[in-house]
Amino acid sequence: MAEPIGIDASRAAPSLWDRVSNWVSENKAVAYTIAGTVVVITSAGAIYYFSGQKSTPSSSPTEKRKSKKERRKEKKAAEEAQKSGISLNDTEAGTVPKPPTVETEDELPEINESTVESFTAEDRATYAGKLKAAGNKAYGSKDYNRAIELYGKAILCKPDPVYYSNRAACYNALSEWDKVVEDTTAAISMDAEYVKALNRRAHAYEHLGFFSEALLDYTASCIIDGFKNENSAQSVERLLKKVAEKKGKAILAEKKNKLPSATFVSNYLQSFRPQPPPSGLEESADLGEETGKGQLQRGLNAMKKRTAEGYDEASAAFKKALELGDLGEHEAFAHNMRATFLYLEGDTTPALEDLTKAIELQPAFTQAYIKRASVQLELGNKDLASDDFDKATAQNKDDPDIFYHRAQLHFILGEFADAAKDYQKSIDLDREFIYSHIQLGVTQYKMGSIASSMATFRRTIKNFDKVPDVYNYYGELLLDQQKYQEAIERFDTAIEMERQTKPTGAINVLPLINKALALFQWKQDFKAAEDLCEKALVLDPECDIAVATMAQLLLQQGKVVKALEYFERAAELSRTEGEIVNALSYAEATRTQLEVSQKYPQLAARLQQMEGAGLGGPQMR
Repeated sequence: MAEPIGIDASRAAPSLWDRVSNWVSENKAVAYTIAGTVVVITSAGAIYYFSGQKSTPSSSPTEKRKSKKERRKEKKAAEEAQKSGISLNDTEAGTVPKPPTVETEDELPEINESTVESFTAEDRATYAGKLKAAGNKAYGSKDYNRAIELYGKAILCKPDPVYYSNRAACYNALSEWDKVVEDTTAAISMDAEYVKALNRRAHAYEHLGFFSEALLDYTASCIIDGFKNENSAQSVERLLKKVAEKKGKAILAEKKNKLPSATFVSNYLQSFRPQPPPSGLEESADLGEETGKGQLQRGLNAMKKRTAEGYDEASAAFKKALELGDLGEHEAFAHNMRATFLYLEGDTTPALEDLTKAIELQPAFTQAYIKRASVQLELGNKDLASDDFDKATAQNKDDPDIFYHRAQLHFILGEFADAAKDYQKSIDLDREFIYSHIQLGVTQYKMGSIASSMATFRRTIKNFDKVPDVYNYYGELLLDQQKYQEAIERFDTAIEMERQTKPTGAINVLPLINKALALFQWKQDFKAAEDLCEKALVLDPECDIAVATMAQLLLQQGKVVKALEYFERAAELSRTEGEIVNALSYAEATRTQLEVSQKYPQLAARLQQMEGAGLGGPQMR
């Protein structure tokens, strides 16, 4: 999609979303901050929390020696039980019962709720151990119903978290998820840090569709295990995505189409070379408000304001123009402009219809092909997008906008060499369009040609020394190289130029946000970073990047409740499903840490100890 430079993470010089979250994607990590401590749940390590040692009484000389076949059978059953998470002794629960004094299950007395009351405490412990061993054997033989019966009798003799968890494993094998939840909950009530039971309950919750509950259990398990269990960490990642996708679909279903921030709209519109208004729609022409042509004129004038109010006015005017009709030779242009704002509002189907109509009315209208390609690319139809670029080229092989936006397609697909070639072609056809130069430099940087990229930006600054955008994006590349002082100097230049050359409502706030991130990364200056984000939000309250950056800054300081509010706000402001899911993933991670700290307050202290040992504390980059 030909989205604004600096907004789309796939095209901007490592964009804001890249830098505030790439430590998550690079390390397959999820950040949590509890009681002021930031911790990362990573996929590194493979330490599994289970007891695999079998405790067996030493055989007396008078005991009958078991055959080799019997020993192999028992070993196989034990391995099956261990593999499935069945506990072979009671060390997980912290108690080791007295070895059974009876030799076989058949020698046990009848055990039920009535008879168990007549046993001594010692007998109950002995019978429970023997029943558990028999249950393990039945489980290893996949006789799950028999194992459930045996574990149930063991629980009657001696309620124990291990017995409940083992019985839950049987229900798990039978896909009886409600009963898994019931037994693991009983186990956890007896041992709040029983990792195996937490993981087993989380697995059942996930099957039942209770994703938030599953996420909470997996997160608690990760904290207890010191973030070392790869399976649990991966489960957290998976559940975060599931929860975010489920909530994201609900948000989309209720979401009303509206324009994104003024910063977003401005950057999208300026990704096309400026064109004079069509003949007859000039500002000097007196067309009247109640005519289709008059509304087109009104929309074009409103766009010049570059403010949220101006863009809302333009969108309404272009829609009304087509309703009024009588547009003559401007009908194709009207469909193109209405489609532009429908697309920005997220209403892609009617946008495609309008662009197709514009092409039918005026087959040589290359901008309509380009915009239709952008919509197709956002919808994941890259082949259709490529076809539209080919059709546009067939109409006018010298239109530099075609090559600029086709380069964007190559960039998104990771085809950087082809992107660089198209950006250069766009420059060769029109050297006055600054964004072709900027994006060429960014592409060179992505290709690893740092020296070429820096040279491109220095040359661009020399040729466009009065344009704030070039300083902002050059600063982003410097920031990515951790050249903080130089980066901040470029951001300051961009900020000052924005202030001097544009009305307040039209200022691009991205340099402010970039400077905030630079100050945080360089000096951990939270106050200055927050002040800059707040200033950006005063100038552009709908800027989702500013909201998301503020959320990350708050999270890093352990201000979890406030961070959650900003993450949820970022989701509301997001335009596409992917952007919503991204924001909600952070929101759900933040919400879960709050719930963990409330449900398991003892874990907050443990996290602080881990922080002291150097196990926590990720940095935003």
